[in-house]
Amino acid sequence: MASNVKLTITFVDPTLDNEEKDEEVKKLLAQMKDLDEVEAVERVVIPNAPEGSKSVTGWVIAQLMTFVKPENVKQLWGFLSDRLGNKVIELEAEANGKKIKIKASSRQELEAAVNAVQELLKPE
Repeated sequence: MASNVKLTITFVDPTLDNEEKDEEVKKLLAQMKDLDEVEAVERVVIPNAPEGSKSVTGWVIAQLMTFVKPENVKQLWGFLSDRLGNKVIELEAEANGKKIKIKASSRQELEAAVNAVQELLKPE
């Protein structure tokens, strides 16, 4: 049984300030909580945040993490490309003990990212 795929999505658009990036995360988080394909979705917590750090919430600004069953990655990708196709994001995927990190700012780059994630899912 393959384990869930862990996806970390970070909004890295240089034209957005931290507040705007955080709004993007809140919107996406709310939308993803309603998806059947998603096992879990949450904000990324800052581990051992140093005193005086910027984030008073204890969350990493502009970032969320989701867990998806391998067979649902493609459906989730359709959802994400509809919502994030024109946003600059960084995507980290982890599955089967392997990790990749991809920057995407267009639907084409998101398509390439889903192909790379599916490569991670292939058995050795």
